[in-house]
Amino acid sequence: MSSIGDKFQQETKYETSRMARHRLLWGAKPALYKEYPKAQKIELASFEPSQPMSLDQALRQRKSIRDFQAKPISKEQLSYLLWASTGIQRIENEYEFGFPQSGGLRTALSAGAFYPIETYLIANDVRKLEASVYHYSIKAHQLEQLTQGKLRQEIANAALGQGMCATAAAVFIWSAFFERCKWKYGQRAYRYIYLDAGHIAENLALASVSINLGSCEVGALYDDLVNSILDIDGTEESVLCMAVVGAPA
Repeated sequence: MSSIGDKFQQETKYETSRMARHRLLWGAKPALYKEYPKAQKIELASFEPSQPMSLDQALRQRKSIRDFQAKPISKEQLSYLLWASTGIQRIENEYEFGFPQSGGLRTALSAGAFYPIETYLIANDVRKLEASVYHYSIKAHQLEQLTQGKLRQEIANAALGQGMCATAAAVFIWSAFFERCKWKYGQRAYRYIYLDAGHIAENLALASVSINLGSCEVGALYDDLVNSILDIDGTEESVLCMAVVGAPA
């Protein structure tokens, strides 16, 4: 009997003899941006590294960092990491099936430019930023404050007790709004969604190195505990993975 992972791999294959017919319902196309209109908005200043690092150097220096100094990162560094991982890089008018698609294209590639990944942040120790849970508003390059209070231990417990989630200056959490990609790709979308999350995580890792910070991706987590912290339903939108960032010890 095949396991669920094996079955998923087989059932989501594209085959010349079996291609599902899928009619796109344009009126039902999900919005590209999630917004919290009632949340307090925190502006994020632009940040330029004082000593830009080459891609070659960043690739050679990148490694997983799990031990951090008890010191904050700056709000400007955080702003850069949010933009570098999944921020808007340029504005273009593209065409999808003959229809104009206006929007911001991002630093990380995404299948069909549907961008199903949402970024949340737990600020443990960021200068001039209250310890809280935030949502990254990509369109406005702002943080939207969702809840107040320190969650170091809660997020560490949700990550199977990994203490680095409590000692890092910030924890990035990536969820997927599945329908944003399924609208076009059906069940095949799940393959693309996990690829998208990987692209964003690697952007964060390289950007962290480039400004002398360390990072480590976290895949081992209790999904529903993290979903509860973010107040998302775990069905239409659910956590995929996380990453910690801070000053290396």
